[in-house]
Amino acid sequence: MTRLKLLTFAAFLLVTSAAFANIYGAIRGVVHDPQHRPIQDAMVMLKAKSSDWAKSVTTDATGEFQFNAVPLGDYSVSVASQGFAQTSREVTVVSGTVPVVHFLLTVATANANITVSGAPEVAPTDSATPTTLVSRLDIERTPGADRTNSLAMITDNVPGAYVTHDQLHIRGGHQATWLVDGVPVPNTNIASNIGPQFDPKDIDYMEVNRGSYGAEFGDRTYGVFNVVAQQPSRARRQRRQLLPDQ
Repeated sequence: MTRLKLLTFAAFLLVTSAAFANIYGAIRGVVHDPQHRPIQDAMVMLKAKSSDWAKSVTTDATGEFQFNAVPLGDYSVSVASQGFAQTSREVTVVSGTVPVVHFLLTVATANANITVSGAPEVAPTDSATPTTLVSRLDIERTPGADRTNSLAMITDNVPGAYVTHDQLHIRGGHQATWLVDGVPVPNTNIASNIGPQFDPKDIDYMEVNRGSYGAEFGDRTYGVFNVVAQQPSRARRQRRQLLPDQ
């Protein structure tokens, strides 16, 4: 009687094992880096394609992993590890087979986010003339610019302005138009100094146009200098400041 029970139990185990083998399978695999070295502790995720069934394991020291008791069907196997790009493979589990999946991970590409901010520069829309404005403060800050007979206030502040052959040049030529408060000056023979015409101490600011002139300036194609004089009361105050105490 006891022997019959043992035989019956053994037969039950065989039937159960066969049924289990027909319903479930397994998946195993290995994860390597680009040099074919095993990657330990990589996260391996198994997800069924036809249901919400999912499972995850980590690789061992040899880079290997295994899923047991996996229902038959189609799956997606994904591998993620720090410093490597995540990758995935498709696999099908059928009865009586154990699919082996090999993952060769690639190094992840470094991503950097750069934020550039700044106020937009508004371009003038009313004129295409490049203009330089030399203020009273610019003249005072430029060493020697306020001396009588000095051109430093121009050559030190106006791009393309220089003195050569005892003549003031701008943009390669010496032909220029001079104005005082917008009124043209007939004598524009400005040589190595401007003292006879303009004293830098009397100038409030100077507007210099360096191209794209209007037709009213004729053939003066190299530069237009408009000198705005100080108000007499302000000029007198500044001159008194320069005089020694009596």
